Amino acid sequence: MTDFNRSSRRAFVQRLGQLGLAGAAAPWALNLAAMSEAAAQSTSATDYKALVCVFLYGGNDHYNSLVPFDTVSYANYQRIRTGIALQRDAVAATALPVGTGAGTAAAPGNGLDLSRQVALAPELGSLKPLFEGGDLGILLNIGTLIQPTTKAQYTAANVPLPPKLFSHNDQQSVWQSSNPEGATSGWGGRMGDLFLSGNGKTTFTCVNASGNAVYMSGREAVQYQVSTTGAVALRALAAPLFGSQACSNALRQLVTAPHPHLMRAEYTRVTSRAIEAQATLSTALATTRPIQTIFPNGTLSQQLQMVARMIAARDQLSVKRQVFFVSLGGFDLHDFLLTNHPGLLSQIGESLKSFHAAMGELGVANKVTTFTASDFGRTLSSNGDGSDHGWGSHHFILGGAVQGGRFYGRLPEVAVNGPDDVGQGRLLPTLAVDQLAATLATWMGVNNSDLPLVVPNIGNYSVRNLGLMRGA
Repeated sequence: MTDFNRSSRRAFVQRLGQLGLAGAAAPWALNLAAMSEAAAQSTSATDYKALVCVFLYGGNDHYNSLVPFDTVSYANYQRIRTGIALQRDAVAATALPVGTGAGTAAAPGNGLDLSRQVALAPELGSLKPLFEGGDLGILLNIGTLIQPTTKAQYTAANVPLPPKLFSHNDQQSVWQSSNPEGATSGWGGRMGDLFLSGNGKTTFTCVNASGNAVYMSGREAVQYQVSTTGAVALRALAAPLFGSQACSNALRQLVTAPHPHLMRAEYTRVTSRAIEAQATLSTALATTRPIQTIFPNGTLSQQLQMVARMIAARDQLSVKRQVFFVSLGGFDLHDFLLTNHPGLLSQIGESLKSFHAAMGELGVANKVTTFTASDFGRTLSSNGDGSDHGWGSHHFILGGAVQGGRFYGRLPEVAVNGPDDVGQGRLLPTLAVDQLAATLATWMGVNNSDLPLVVPNIGNYSVRNLGLMRGA
């Protein structure tokens, strides 16, 4: 094979997965790295670890998720959020403890200034015991950045900024990939690239239980998509075609037969691996002891339950490192915030609680780390019945390896035109998604020298590890 054909074949395989096969037909969205000679880099692993990204599509309203509770902050919050502020007595039971131990206003014990306090929305109350028990941490004012940026630099426009701020599609992409819409790889997939050679069945390195997301695509790794009930078979082979098993057998032979033509040969490889992956996953799920933890009804919960089942089957799937993606939509609440937001938050709280319990049941709570993400935060200012597109936001990180019971980053002032506000209470992030990505990649076992392969802009930050994780 000529060098041209080798490079063409590799480019074709990557684009085939990224463009056409990672859509609605789940089993076709396979990790195609096994078809190339090897991943660009490799990182060996002897134990098991997994990351789970919970993406909240639409831009979650963080001000009504983590509510200012100290007297001064709450008064400002209520005054500015006319018509959409939660009542202080409604969140009193979910107020999180203030700094403990030897903490002071300058060096608080749990990462929060002792003069400040926040409360979880009532519907997130199931997360309070996880915070108090040290398994849940809170990321304050995290968002998309290219480099650390001050308000003065933002105002002067003399530093690079994420493209198309406040745009749903672009900011979803920047959160997931460090690039605007049209990016072909994300930091979850690029992390998966480094672990492909250490997984016996590379197909199951990057698994998406909610559809398709650039976060899960690597330069070599391509996400494998599953439904909430398991592997999705190729329809024509799942049951006798036209009522005839002979027809199904003939079709199987046709679509898996080797062929000398470059494009058809790769199509055959993809199809063959789709069939093999479906059979492997179905068998693994069927022969793994059922999880006893009860998951509530709801889209997010059922996705997380599927992830839990795959983690339970990790030995049968021959994997040491996995990256998962689940999602929930409906957060673009310019209207009806007080009506629709509580139900969404309830799904988050109850789903995360059940998933963490399932990880405990499986004995891998300290091996699985889950974090939330979203397009962006929302404005502090009310538009009357909702809030508008923002930038920085607050998020959760959960797992036995998380140094929980703490806040990471700095809690912004509750003020319009405050030091962290770029307009209407839109927060200029003081923690970068890139820093979170680098921290989690380090915990997963990525070498410091390989971090730029996962997070291209990490060289712009003097702090690459946020101190979130035990042993990392």
